[in-house]
Amino acid sequence: MSAAETRPRAPRRRGASPLAPWLLLAPALLLLLLVLGYPLFHLIQISFQNYGQSQLWGFIPPSWVGFANYSKVLGDSFFWQVVLRTIGFAAGAVVLTLVLGMLVALLLQKVSPFVRTLINISLVASWSMPIIVAVTVFKWMTDADYGVLNSLLSKIPGVHMLGHDWFVNTWEGFAVIMALVVWGAVPFVAITLYAGLTQVPGELEEAARLDGAGAFKVFRHVKLPLLKPILVMLGTLSVIWDMGVFAQVYLMRGGHPEPQYQLLSTYSFNQGFVTGNYAAGAAIAVITVLLLLGVIAVYMRQMLKIGEVE
Repeated sequence: MSAAETRPRAPRRRGASPLAPWLLLAPALLLLLLVLGYPLFHLIQISFQNYGQSQLWGFIPPSWVGFANYSKVLGDSFFWQVVLRTIGFAAGAVVLTLVLGMLVALLLQKVSPFVRTLINISLVASWSMPIIVAVTVFKWMTDADYGVLNSLLSKIPGVHMLGHDWFVNTWEGFAVIMALVVWGAVPFVAITLYAGLTQVPGELEEAARLDGAGAFKVFRHVKLPLLKPILVMLGTLSVIWDMGVFAQVYLMRGGHPEPQYQLLSTYSFNQGFVTGNYAAGAAIAVITVLLLLGVIAVYMRQMLKIGEVE
């Protein structure tokens, strides 16, 4: 007899209807259907039509074109450059966010309660800062003529950074934008990981140290496995957020991102609302959604595997 067969079943409450959970969830599901379902359906509909300015204003009715918009988008070499650039940007931002978030969480464990409170206040303050304010601060810090970053770097002997424009070189420009994205994401990751670290049993750490394990081995073999579900969740959320980064790129480039600074989100917006080709913009947005659904599928698979192990 298997363990599942021998496991005692939870007693069912008398009078509780099996439809009760669904009835309680119905308002939220209906709201999600109206807020997310209809726009997504309309987006998919436009992606299969010839839809431009004339169709938007009702001068010409939209006509169905099948997969023509997708064929045109997928056959464009620039689109694939944008896809690779978006994946690379998201991968770098996610890795930096998780590593820095973990380091800050470990630091919170070591400092005194007073210092921990000050760090937590700083994290929450930076997390709650509006994006437009954060972009303004970063634009001032990296300004070619008056930026504090150029001024500080120029104080290093042999380094002359005064007048240096960080956005002439695409790599340097994306490094600044990535720093802005990571700076805004680290507080949530650090606070979440610190909450997870507080749940690690002290007896396990003490037993590992008695067996001769150092700080790194305790982290590698005790803390990290227990934090795996949280890390999988944070990693998935970070991928979804960083694949959809829009405001940081759009605002840092003054509302007109150059072709070398286009990511999937800005490229879809540019096609739809700048060039007026709403069908192409919708097709790019649908492809982005499909890519993110793939990420969610990997996340669900990992969570199911973790549940099976536990």
